[in-house]
Amino acid sequence: MFKMYKTNIETNVTEETTEFIRGNWINVVSPSDDEIKTICKNINIQEDFIRYALDPEEKARIDMEEDDNTILFIIDTPIMEIESGAKVYSTAPIGIIFVRDDYIITVSLNKNPILDDLVNKKIKNIITYKKSRMLLQIFYTNAETFLDLLKKLNKETEIAENVLKNSMKNKALLKLLSLEKGLVYFTTSLKSNEVVMEKTMRGNLIKLYDEDEDILDDAIIENKQAIEMAKIYRDILTGTMDAYASIISNNLNGVMKYLTSITIIIAIPTLIASYWGMNVPVPFQNNPFGFIILIAFSIIIGVVASLWLKKKGMLD
Repeated sequence: MFKMYKTNIETNVTEETTEFIRGNWINVVSPSDDEIKTICKNINIQEDFIRYALDPEEKARIDMEEDDNTILFIIDTPIMEIESGAKVYSTAPIGIIFVRDDYIITVSLNKNPILDDLVNKKIKNIITYKKSRMLLQIFYTNAETFLDLLKKLNKETEIAENVLKNSMKNKALLKLLSLEKGLVYFTTSLKSNEVVMEKTMRGNLIKLYDEDEDILDDAIIENKQAIEMAKIYRDILTGTMDAYASIISNNLNGVMKYLTSITIIIAIPTLIASYWGMNVPVPFQNNPFGFIILIAFSIIIGVVASLWLKKKGMLD
């Protein structure tokens, strides 16, 4: 589907519209082929520009078509989804298309919190004919969203760590693995977004006014802060995973050591019983107290072996 918004030049009030008018903002979400054709036909652009942004594997970049003066900005945005009752952090691309000096188009494969935020919360601050300002607002909002989700991800990490302290369950370890995966996505996307913003700043791709440059500077600073936070959280999480892997390995070694010691102790009376069970003359075979003597001997040897293993730390 797609919706169009238009800001009245006189009142600066932004409202939804159904007409393709110069200065429109066209917000495209999971469009059908017919909707893509309708948009491209009415504003005279190539379909590829919209389809690029609908690729979930597309990375942040800038693409230009000089023939029709169209610029495509693709940035990665953070998303949090619920899968099997658990929070999963990942990223999704959105496209921002400048169509000459006439239209700005935003494209996403699914509903995106960044664009939803612009539509639902900040529509009063959006001026659709100021395309550069809208692009920079998206950059800034995106960096803030990364920071917000990084804090939530870190909180999830702390919860998983507390669970692991009490019980080494696979579920908690898998949770940490999922969070580490999310941090990898975030770090990679933030670095790609930084390249796009830096190129926008120095590339003279769009016209920037003084206030616009301030917004872009703020967006770049926020993005750099998010990169540093993601790196710190990732290092902490990696160290935590390594530490718990060592603890699990150490616990397993302790269990194996304990079971080995028990096996040695149990083997002593078994060995004695095996010798005295042979069909050959053996000591105490004619002694009426032979059985009791062998049992006592086995217990004594077992106790001695237990004390020796205890001293060696094999039964701790």
